[in-house]
Amino acid sequence: MRLDRFFSGQTALARKEAAALIKSGAVSVNGTVIRRPDAAVDPENDRITLRGEPVLYQKHRYILLHKPAGVITASRDRSQKTVLDLLKPEDRLPGLSPAGRLDKDTSGLLLITDDGQLTHRMLAPKTHAPKFYLAALRDPFTEETAARFRAGMMLREGDTEEPCLPAESAAIAERLAVIELHEGKYHQVRRMFAAAGNFVENLLRVQIGMLQLPPDLPAGAYLHIFHKDAESVLRKTHISDVCAFISQNYSSYWINRGK
Repeated sequence: MRLDRFFSGQTALARKEAAALIKSGAVSVNGTVIRRPDAAVDPENDRITLRGEPVLYQKHRYILLHKPAGVITASRDRSQKTVLDLLKPEDRLPGLSPAGRLDKDTSGLLLITDDGQLTHRMLAPKTHAPKFYLAALRDPFTEETAARFRAGMMLREGDTEEPCLPAESAAIAERLAVIELHEGKYHQVRRMFAAAGNFVENLLRVQIGMLQLPPDLPAGAYLHIFHKDAESVLRKTHISDVCAFISQNYSSYWINRGK
């Protein structure tokens, strides 16, 4: 790999900016200053530094974001704030995009990555990763609603009705419920509760597969995670385990809302 290409892929530097830094003598490879932008390097084995600080090679980047409500899940938009706008300039690396979507008025866990293969596996119909949402409701959550979700309810799409896949759900408190989805229709959780005669006052995505939203991560903040952590979106879990996680970690804010 060319040295300037390595820097443009591992940092927010443009190719020309990387070339200028290399020519200035700011870059060393295995302890030797290299001034040629086209110098060949082995990113997995060579020790590459910029001004004495190591630049570690990562084939792909994974960012766990707590998306706030009011921000759209897109890479760019001319008029609205996007999830990539929440990243620091040095973290807005080429190829990053949201893995899936999260409605504008919904907050919670969103994975941002340049790993297209993982995104495809996460969203493919045959392996669609389970997504878990915590819903604060206007009215008490009932077993009748849970049964309708479990049976696979119909949602209106224009002049027709479209079936939803069966969805498990469970109560955390009287007006607080967790719902598990294996698909991603527009505003699906809100529309499902509306079809059941209830109203979602607040909605938080807390988990995808076994990747959890850290309870102490504020809305708008994010973490860099490793490949092995990101791949946990593909691991199956049971809704009872998600409920236990929520009860143990979100009680200070969410559980009181549902009483």
